[in-house]
Amino acid sequence: MRINFPRFCSAALLGAALMAPLALAPLALGADDKEHGRNYHDKKHNDDHEWNNHEDQAYRVYAKENHRKYRDFSRLKENDQQAYWGWRHEHSDAILKIDVR
Repeated sequence: MRINFPRFCSAALLGAALMAPLALAPLALGADDKEHGRNYHDKKHNDDHEWNNHEDQAYRVYAKENHRKYRDFSRLKENDQQAYWGWRHEHSDAILKIDVR
């Protein structure tokens, strides 16, 4: 019994060390998504848009102008997202008076 206990402790410690990166990976990936935003593809204009704070401000202006209740953009139907991107191509940050830093 005395010889098996140190082996058990060593195996448990090694197992925990090997599992730690797997347990922490989702936290690291989630932080990266919030920092860089999410990308959306605009089918009509065939380009990609990064969703960030500036884009969220523009979307809030869009929602207000079109008498829509603000909803998280990622939860909108694809047709509604595409309608926003069409509107967005016609409204630059300068027109919307969004401060870009």
